[in-house]
Amino acid sequence: MVQQVTDSLPYPVRYASADDPQSLGSSWIAQQWDAARIEARSHADGSLLVIDEIQKIPDWSESVKRLWDEDSRAKRPLRVAVLGSAPLLIQSGLTESLAGRFEVIRLPHWSFTEMREAFGWPLDQFIVHGGYPGAAALVHDDARWMSYVRESLIEPSISKDVLMLTRVDKPALLRRLFELACHSSGQVLSYTKMLGQLQDAGNTTTLAHYLDLLSAAGLVRGLQKFAGNNIRVRGSIPKLQVLNTALMSATTGLAPGEARTDPEHWGHLVESAVGAHLANAAASGVCELYYWREGDAEVDFVVRQGRRVTAIEVKSGRAYPTHRPHTGTTLFSQRHKVHRQLLVGGDGISVEEFLSHPVDRWVGG
Repeated sequence: MVQQVTDSLPYPVRYASADDPQSLGSSWIAQQWDAARIEARSHADGSLLVIDEIQKIPDWSESVKRLWDEDSRAKRPLRVAVLGSAPLLIQSGLTESLAGRFEVIRLPHWSFTEMREAFGWPLDQFIVHGGYPGAAALVHDDARWMSYVRESLIEPSISKDVLMLTRVDKPALLRRLFELACHSSGQVLSYTKMLGQLQDAGNTTTLAHYLDLLSAAGLVRGLQKFAGNNIRVRGSIPKLQVLNTALMSATTGLAPGEARTDPEHWGHLVESAVGAHLANAAASGVCELYYWREGDAEVDFVVRQGRRVTAIEVKSGRAYPTHRPHTGTTLFSQRHKVHRQLLVGGDGISVEEFLSHPVDRWVGG
């Protein structure tokens, strides 16, 4: 994306990657910065410095802060874009020292529309294989595709993004929690029940922290129950949600080619695809995302955008108890001020139509 943008710019662009083995630290950043300053002086519109994989440089944010402040005081016409593939490490550097000096552009998982336009995928293909463009060439070989997702995408995200960022006393527990979240996407599970399934004697606070880390790494997250006020929301039992259905297909042990023939598994995939579409929008700041449950009544997803609250029920083809259909949204609407009620799937908005448009279309004014 950055390459496409920079190719069209009318001023000089200097690109540098911290993947280079000679990238040792702050002095390397300063060298690249000074070269870009020289280019900025030679052009009326200044220049742009792009530094890729910035998170690999120790204490990178301190160097960027110092150099940026120098340019601001000197009124130098230098623009800077820092890129990183580790969301946790990037966010940590931004919040520690660069307050007020940056604008974040988040790039979530690829959407159905993007995968369809890039690779010609139909809906069923996207629901099974999710939004990883790098894995698209392998979808006709189930074993290679699953291996690629597990070893080239999941493992680096956990071992490098999560475990390098913060102290994790029980890395094995964090990995098992990730697998449980993939197997149980769409289910509401208490932390106590999770610990039981994970056969661990840890405490629920540790488990909640690990789930937050996995969410920050762009893998899975726990949706909180909508309660109408933020005090009660935070302490609720979470609903597990993958941020990319490829994670489910790669970890459940069921080959992607077999997924469509298993109605229960397919239903979980469909609901999780809708949830991932909403969750990625929430991660980008478009909205807030919750679920709701009271007794047997449940609303799959509750989306809040400003003061507007939208209740979304997904009819995925899974077998539901006879009491469940539509009673959740009816009861929820009686207890909360609802802007809109949506049914996705079945006789409502088709799943393909819902995933083909930004979330703003469905929850906005």
